[in-house]
Amino acid sequence: MVEVTPVGKFGARPAVIGVDEAGRGPLAGPVVAAAVVLGEDVPAGLDDSKKLSAKRRALLDKDIRRTCRWAVALVEPDEIDRLNIFQATMEAMTRCVAELAEQTGDNCEVLIDGNMTPAGRREGWRWHARAIIGGDGIEPAISAASIIAKECRDRMMIEAAALHPHYGWERNKGYGTREHMEALRLHGPTPLHRRSFAPVAQATLL
Repeated sequence: MVEVTPVGKFGARPAVIGVDEAGRGPLAGPVVAAAVVLGEDVPAGLDDSKKLSAKRRALLDKDIRRTCRWAVALVEPDEIDRLNIFQATMEAMTRCVAELAEQTGDNCEVLIDGNMTPAGRREGWRWHARAIIGGDGIEPAISAASIIAKECRDRMMIEAAALHPHYGWERNKGYGTREHMEALRLHGPTPLHRRSFAPVAQATLL
């Protein structure tokens, strides 16, 4: 699945695309990547999504979606199991940048939080990319992407919790908390669990 903002007027300069992901570590749910090109009116207070309160993050999410170009892509658990979580993350990044590049053009620079990029790792990657360790706290476009990705994934896990109420996903967002692990032991995995992750694989043997 890929979600992309409507086209707006952002000028003809080469675009700087910030990219970040949410959901590499959880035992359940998709991994989500977001790509953002900041508009002229940059929302104030952008930062690493993990450093923001839930209320502040939700407000910034709305501001980013309103004033910036953005795209979101996800890779579902079954594909994570097939690819492995690292390659699934690289694939989600590739998909969201591809969608955004349709608006900005391929003459762009992609800034990615972390120490690796999809270059040479995913067949569809064709853009100049630079990995920045801690980029979600120092590069505003990456900060915006981190907020979009986390808010999108959190909403998805809250919705999934209504269908699978035993696991506490509305609270833990799929991470392996004590509550989640106990529910796995009692109820086993759901279709949204990543069966290639050791705690989930072990639960299927109980």
